[in-house]
Order: sequence, then structure tokens, then C-alpha cells
Amino acid sequence: MINVGIIGSGFIGPAHIEALRRLGFVQVVALCDGSIVKAQEKSRQLNVPHACASVEELLALPNLHAVHNCTPNHLHAEINCQILRAGKHVFSEKPLCMTPDEARELVALAEQAGVVHGVSFVYRQFAMVRQAASMMRTGSLGRLFASHGSYLQDWMLLETDYNWRVDAALGGASRVVADIGSHWCDTVQYVTGRRITEVMADLSTVWPTRKASAGGHQTFSHDEQAEYEDKPVTTEDFGSVLFRFDDGSKGSFSVSQVSAGRKNRLTFEINGSEQSVAWDQEIPQQLWVGHRARANQILSDDPGLMNRDVADSAHFPGGHIEGWPDAFKNMMAQFYRAVQAGAMPDNPQFATFHDGACVMYIIDAIMKSHQQQRWVRVEY
Repeated sequence: MINVGIIGSGFIGPAHIEALRRLGFVQVVALCDGSIVKAQEKSRQLNVPHACASVEELLALPNLHAVHNCTPNHLHAEINCQILRAGKHVFSEKPLCMTPDEARELVALAEQAGVVHGVSFVYRQFAMVRQAASMMRTGSLGRLFASHGSYLQDWMLLETDYNWRVDAALGGASRVVADIGSHWCDTVQYVTGRRITEVMADLSTVWPTRKASAGGHQTFSHDEQAEYEDKPVTTEDFGSVLFRFDDGSKGSFSVSQVSAGRKNRLTFEINGSEQSVAWDQEIPQQLWVGHRARANQILSDDPGLMNRDVADSAHFPGGHIEGWPDAFKNMMAQFYRAVQAGAMPDNPQFATFHDGACVMYIIDAIMKSHQQQRWVRVEY
């Protein structure tokens, strides 16, 4: 049995725990949070044996094999470093860190530590996304022509929507690009097998001042009686990006957290010389396959209809609903198969610290492009 510790018990920490428990060969033995009181409360709720008051206490537990970093963005780099220096396998929430320099340091530390390292880019783990990637690898789509799409949400639509991610000191200099654009970039790079090398970005802040609840209530917990205080906003609400891949093909994407009615609509379309494919996270079991000279297709995530190399990412007979929690399980299963083997795979299908760093470099280039209003090369 593999023993795992979790640092951070907000929304995403319990999601990690649920996915790990579904594997059957991993057990969550400890939970750490900002205070021992909160850690004890969450440990009781989630049935985790040990509550820890600090990262140091958690890392000192005997027979601990791996640690998940589920803390807010500004804590990722420091805690990831602590985990690596303790010699533990590490799985980090995205973003990997806050700056390109931190990303380079973390990649170097991970290589030196010789541990298994992963980053929570979950959308590449959906069955139909893996199917699209398989079709690209096997040549079904032909030569890559273009990639385009978007990731749209509405949870920051209102002036009174406020969250710690709005504060650049806690969330980073970029919000919407780093928070959800990062997912889009990783997913499309995974599907195409190409790397984004240049970007041209135009970002927009639609609420330069937001009204934060004086009582500390954040988005998703509206209080009709709340008193508000004005908070200046320096991070973007919307953005559009043109990009170039390393093979010369091109594309574009838009990201938004102020698109009314869109909850988590990550979409992409890949256009090749033979076929196109398109996918929408809000209808995740369908992959659209486009043709020139015959009828288009809608492929479902029936394991019997999928390419054999990715059919194991769909776990039930066709027609049974699988979604985000199942993609999360796929991600954890791949990571912990590597932990069982004791080494990184030659060609990992889960996102690694290298992939996390790659996205950090893209985000940095996007921010520079917006500020300088020109094409910027991604500095890998």
C-alpha cells in the first residue's frame, strides 16, 4: 500500500482524496492545513487518520511515500521544494509555481531528487481527449494545420465576485490565463504533440475594481447582507491569444471568467490535412470528427470503439456517464503506477514538472506580449 499525505483541504484537496481512494492501492494517511484546528476538522470529515499542523510535521511521518500539494498558488513553489528535498514523490496542483525562475528550480530539484513528479493538468486524461491524441499520433488527422478554441467560465461575472485569485500576491500576476488558459495550453499541446513557441496576446480587465465582502465571504458563498469594500484588480478577466507551434502551424484561443452561462467550457478543435477533431469539456463523452468528402462523425467514449492504446481510459461500457472525477482518477492511476515502479516512465501520459514548467513559460510570454503589444517567443 502506498501512503500519501495531502497539504491543503480546500475544494481541490478532497477531490484528490476521492480519486486516490478509488485506486484501491493508495491510502491517504495524513492531512495538513493552515492550522491544526482546521486540519483536525477536515481530517475527521474526510476520515484521514492523522492531522498535521505544519508541512514539516507531515513530511516527518514514518512510511510516507508521496505528498500532494493542494495549497493556494503562492505556496506551490516553496512547498514543492520542501517535498522534493524530503525525497518524497510529489504531485502538485497547477500552476506549478508563480514564476519561470521558480519553474526552472523545481524541474532541476525534481531531477536531482529522482522522484516521480506530477502536475494536476486533468483535461488530457479524459477518454475522448486521449482518443484525439491517439488519432494525431497515428496519422489519422494528417499534417497539423491549425488549433483553436477557448476556456470560458462565468464565476467572476459580477462586480461583487471576489476570490483570493484576484489578488496578484496570492494568485500570481495572471489570473484567467494562469488559472484556466494553462489547462487549455497543456491539453492542446498534449493532443497535438507540438509545443507553443510564440504568442501574441491581448488581455482585458472588465472590473478594474471589485467589491470584496468585508466579512471575508468569497465567490460561491454569497451573503445577501454582506458589506463590501472596494479592491483594485490588476489581473485579467478575459484574454485572446494567437500562437505558433514549433512545427510552424498556428492557432488561437480565448479565455474568460466573465462569460455568462459558461461554467467550465474548455473546447478545442484541431484541423489536419485529412480530418479535424473537436471536443467540449461540458459534453466530454463526445469527440466530433470532421471530414471533407463524407459525413462527419460523433464518436463516443465506448472502449470498443476507441483506439486500443487509449481504450483503458474509459472504464465502463458505452453509454455510461464518465466525466471530470473519472479523468481525475485516470491521472492518479497513471501517476501511482509510476510510483509503484519507483521511477518516471519514459513517456509519461500524466503531466510532469517539465510540463508544468512549460506552461509557466507560456504564461510568462503571454503576459509580456500583452504588456509590450507584440509577438513574444516563449523562453524554454
